[in-house]
Amino acid sequence: MSLSHTLLALLERAPSHGYDLKQAFDARFGHDRPLHYGQVYSTLARLLKNGLIQIDAVEPGEGPERKRYAITDAGVTDVAEWMARPERPEPYLQSTLYTKVVLALLTGRDATEVLDVQRGAHLALMRELTRRKSTGDLADALICDHAIFHLEADLRWLELTAARLGQLAEAVHP
Repeated sequence: MSLSHTLLALLERAPSHGYDLKQAFDARFGHDRPLHYGQVYSTLARLLKNGLIQIDAVEPGEGPERKRYAITDAGVTDVAEWMARPERPEPYLQSTLYTKVVLALLTGRDATEVLDVQRGAHLALMRELTRRKSTGDLADALICDHAIFHLEADLRWLELTAARLGQLAEAVHP
């Protein structure tokens, strides 16, 4: 996810302070990984330097002055171009899991155990995400569904690999 573009799009709705942007991000996208304030303010500084946002107002506070940021026309154009660009599909052609299975076979370890342990971890995460879906809002449910569908694809791969383990062992030990 592009933090810069996400913050720009949030600013497109209305000018905001850094604190408010962090809160909006965390509420919609940061369930598993909330932003650090340092990330927000360093990103805002970069966007300001690049002319994609401007300081809309400076308000006195108990501590430092509070700056309210607004998106510029260049920022709106940048967000529109980003939104129109498709994300590159990730084919996972060299996954760590595949590497572990092959290395288990090469080193005489039990590759079935590697697959079983991973299957257990995937199923546990799927159960957790399913519970989370039942208590969250629609946005959270959609995020969980996305993750569950990827985990289901991984589980299909784990089953296929387990079924072909003999063939793979022959291929890595010619």
